[in-house]
Amino acid sequence: MKPLLFFIFLFFYQFSFSQDLSELLKSRLENTGGKSVLELRGREIQNHNSILEFYGSRNFESLWIDSNELSELAYELRYEIEQSKFDGLNPQDYHFALIQTFFKAIEENKKAGFEPFLEDLADIELFLSDAVIRLAQDLDQGKLDPSKLNQSWNIPKKAANFNSPVFFQKLAKDRALRPLLIDLYPKMNAYSKGREVIRDLVSRMEEDELDWSNLRTNKSIKVGESDGAIPSIRERLAFWNYLDVGDFESKTYDSLLFNTIIRFQEDNGLEADGIIGKNTLAALNHSPEDLIGKISVNLERLRWLEDSQLSSEAIMVNIPDFSLVYLNRFDTVFFSKVIVGKTDNQTPVFRATMSYIVFSPYWNVPTSIVNKEIIPAVRKNSNYLARNNMEVLSYSGQAIDPQLVNWKGRSIPYLIRQKPGPSNSLGLVKFMFPNSFSVYIHDTPAKHLFDRDTRSMSHGCIRLAKPFDFAKLLLQDQEKWTDEKIKESMNQDHEVKVELTEKIPVYVVYLTFWTDGKGNPYFRPDLYYRDQEILDRLRK
Repeated sequence: MKPLLFFIFLFFYQFSFSQDLSELLKSRLENTGGKSVLELRGREIQNHNSILEFYGSRNFESLWIDSNELSELAYELRYEIEQSKFDGLNPQDYHFALIQTFFKAIEENKKAGFEPFLEDLADIELFLSDAVIRLAQDLDQGKLDPSKLNQSWNIPKKAANFNSPVFFQKLAKDRALRPLLIDLYPKMNAYSKGREVIRDLVSRMEEDELDWSNLRTNKSIKVGESDGAIPSIRERLAFWNYLDVGDFESKTYDSLLFNTIIRFQEDNGLEADGIIGKNTLAALNHSPEDLIGKISVNLERLRWLEDSQLSSEAIMVNIPDFSLVYLNRFDTVFFSKVIVGKTDNQTPVFRATMSYIVFSPYWNVPTSIVNKEIIPAVRKNSNYLARNNMEVLSYSGQAIDPQLVNWKGRSIPYLIRQKPGPSNSLGLVKFMFPNSFSVYIHDTPAKHLFDRDTRSMSHGCIRLAKPFDFAKLLLQDQEKWTDEKIKESMNQDHEVKVELTEKIPVYVVYLTFWTDGKGNPYFRPDLYYRDQEILDRLRK
């Protein structure tokens, strides 16, 4: 065949092939056989309407197929689907196995000199489009709906950034998928760093030969003592690069291991006392697979959070870390230890707005605490109220003589209030962000409790270790609130209320993994046992 005739034949063949594929795509999308959804090869195309809208706008021209071959963009999408495992997502949620089968068949037919079936190309085209929408939606807002979980997550799900028509238009124009997906990631560094940590853990698993059976001991192990678990502890610390690989047969807990345990405890939010107790062993029992699961859960939680408020100024309380941070453009400008709710009085996850501070606060004792704690205490000691600087009030605010109250019942028709002072359960100041849970941040007279590594001891409110410093930070834009005035206001016999100039969003979150600004990973125990439900649903 002469060169000119060959090119004319090739042009008409490609034009005819393109037309045939477009017609088949149109037929596939417009004719669903009377069903409300589009099904191909026994699978549902979830995003039928969005896909129909996109292809209809371009006369049903293919996006992922060039002539009769898979395009570079198709291969890029397959790669991104496989890489979604580093987002803690399941590639099989995005037709990965089926896509692999299609790609292999098309590639083998090409090697054998056979043209691909038009039906196969039409179907893989639609599966790829459905897959990219699913992946983009999950990266944008998370795979799961937090409101449907059997646990507390009362932060409104963020508004969608993903817009299917705009996304496809950019994709068709620029022919580059990766930048569009990155743009959907949460903006907190912990997300991108978390992906890197998962990638590193996957690499470690490929070389992992350790037995990760749970280590147990009958008692806490102290330096100088011997225990059968010590060799395995050394192996695990070496695996995580805390120790150099060496001879780990010794069962003696020596000084070198002691210093290593201290560092390990610090990194895992444990009391750095060098004693190998149940909490330290629990942290040592986490295998790479366990940690991948923990990171996956928390990357999903980050996808639920609204980035726009966090990107300016915000207060974040992380329940499992027992910490409060003040963020300015994601940088931590203030940190304090906190005490959170007990397992049976859990601090809820929610978002609110801090608007004012109350110095020298009264404590209006919740009815549940009055019934469970105060009434029994008064029965045992009639001076309990006076000793704790408490008073009885009617619901209209009138003082009631405690001697006139019947303390023998399960409840009383009055309020109990603790007066301002150093022994007040709220301490010398409380920070208010009105919410439906009646939870706030406050000082406490029990300062010694902040020395503990596990600080779940409240009835749900958040006790702060650095109340003065926090108040000073919040009032720094109001010149009259000097250090002296703040201290004076914290020691009054009446409440002093101060409105903040700028209202500040408060996020009370539940994160058992995050990274610092340098990308160092931090893991925390699952205090309220909430991780497993999310992990099971992510992997389902």
